[in-house]
Amino acid sequence: MYGRFDDKTAFITGVAKPNGIAWAVARALAEEGVKLGLTDISPLVHERAKELRSRGTEVYSWVTDLRSLEAVKAMAAQFVEKVGKADILCNVAGMAITGGQEEKLETVLEMDEKDWDFSIELNLKTTFNAIKAFLPCMVKNGYGRIVNCSSVTGPLVSNPGESAYSAAKAAIVGLTHGLAIEAAPHGITVNAVGPGWITTGSSLEGELAAAKNTPVGRGGTPEEVANVFRFLASEDASYITGQLIVVDGGNILQEYKGPSELYY
Repeated sequence: MYGRFDDKTAFITGVAKPNGIAWAVARALAEEGVKLGLTDISPLVHERAKELRSRGTEVYSWVTDLRSLEAVKAMAAQFVEKVGKADILCNVAGMAITGGQEEKLETVLEMDEKDWDFSIELNLKTTFNAIKAFLPCMVKNGYGRIVNCSSVTGPLVSNPGESAYSAAKAAIVGLTHGLAIEAAPHGITVNAVGPGWITTGSSLEGELAAAKNTPVGRGGTPEEVANVFRFLASEDASYITGQLIVVDGGNILQEYKGPSELYY
């Protein structure tokens, strides 16, 4: 553990829900003594920061709409002013707005342009904007770790009604690939994490049922995903870049995904 996060700072997006992946990532990095910046469109992000602060973590929080590049750049500048640099960026925001509009499950035939744009902005533009805001500081310092939250949905599999979400999450992998090549000469690695069925406060009944039919027989935990974020953000992953690391309990390996008693 020693030396993996010496004098490091990290910024994490989408930190509002107390049972979500972003909050688990924040806790994992806080355990390493990393100075943190947190953001979400929900004021609940301040509650998450308050909890970490009570444990001795140096942490700052912002309520920001990540779809606004101007707002994200202003926030990034404030974070760097407070802690001196930006070493790690964990892009976890997406899928839903806490307390606000959520994505609709619509086929391409059903959806209109507005719904398509909303999904792309929520899942892809937010990631791009955060990278655009923090990357210059990393380039200037010759060091950085960018870890993007993609999904198995899009890059590897999909479901009816999730074409827009799939397109955005697949594009995050494409962005990860391209940026990894561009950023490598500057001492910056760029990777993506692809969660499968992860049990969070947002899990629907059908998702919980699907999780029980993974090879390991359960959904993953936010902490299990956060451990991968922590690894990719650390010095232990210094020679890994441009990769998608799947965290799905082996689910995409199996052709049959129904109840095991009917096949296995």
